Amino acid sequence: MLNFIFKSLFKLRGWKLVGTFPSYIPKTIAIVAPHADWVDFPVGLGARAAIGVKMSFLGKEELFRGPFGWVFHWLGGKPVDRFNNHNVVDAVANLFHNNEKLNIVLAPEGTRKEVAKLRTGFYYMAKNADVPIIMIAFDYPKKEVVIREPFFTSDNINEDLKTIAQFFNQVSGVKKEWIRNYLEESLV
Repeated sequence: MLNFIFKSLFKLRGWKLVGTFPSYIPKTIAIVAPHADWVDFPVGLGARAAIGVKMSFLGKEELFRGPFGWVFHWLGGKPVDRFNNHNVVDAVANLFHNNEKLNIVLAPEGTRKEVAKLRTGFYYMAKNADVPIIMIAFDYPKKEVVIREPFFTSDNINEDLKTIAQFFNQVSGVKKEWIRNYLEESLV
């Protein structure tokens, strides 16, 4: 019932999906960007419902505290301590190894503020678990959620981050500093 509501609101607000989420792949890490506004979360819930694939999301630990923390758990969230190294990458990789089906979504920027570089935990989670990264972009001017075909990490993180930046650079709307930085690094 909840998915029906989120999907209906997503469509009523004029949003649409561009591309197809690879539901035939049982394990994925989806990265969503740009993370620029609080509205990203409800748009993401609507997109998840429209995609129709069960997905959990990683979010900052602070969201899961307080009087409404239970809501984020209920919606499929898993809290992450962003400031202390508790080997989250290995823990998530182990989750993938111990589950037949698992799709995790996260915002690799880690914040709505400007960042010079992405947090690379998502990259190493995908690499260590040998699962593809699904890039999902929020194109606010067009009201589109753009889904790229699966991307597997290589042995060259710099080239892979450039590929990720190139995808998100094609989407209209907010252009974050990290995109420019990865694209400029490739020119050097």
